[in-house]
Amino acid sequence: MKNMRFVWLAALGMAINLGPLSVQAQPSSVTNPAYYVAEFQATDPEGIKPYSAAVESTFRPFSGRFIVRGGEMDVKEGFGAQGRLVIIKFDSLAQAQAWYNSPAYQAIIPIRHRSGNSRTYIVDGVVGQ
Repeated sequence: MKNMRFVWLAALGMAINLGPLSVQAQPSSVTNPAYYVAEFQATDPEGIKPYSAAVESTFRPFSGRFIVRGGEMDVKEGFGAQGRLVIIKFDSLAQAQAWYNSPAYQAIIPIRHRSGNSRTYIVDGVVGQ
């Protein structure tokens, strides 16, 4: 009985000491996606056309792809976006920021500024989405 108690206590001690090792998260090489989100209300519909024609070629090299590009919006609560809503997905926050700061994109931002009012954000996403 005394030996059985010792074996049980030894096993419990090992479980307590080794247990956390089995549930520790392993380092992951997966990065979160990131999203460029923009609300754009055109004041010059003709003036924005060069921007619209060029913008996709500026973000494709940075893994960017349109998720939302205007379209119908069904607002459920609060106020909807002013004008168009655009969402571009990138493989990582670093790629989204590199695109935004790239010479190619910086060159066309003034067209958007001259042609309307916008609010833009880059937000970190969630892996697996």
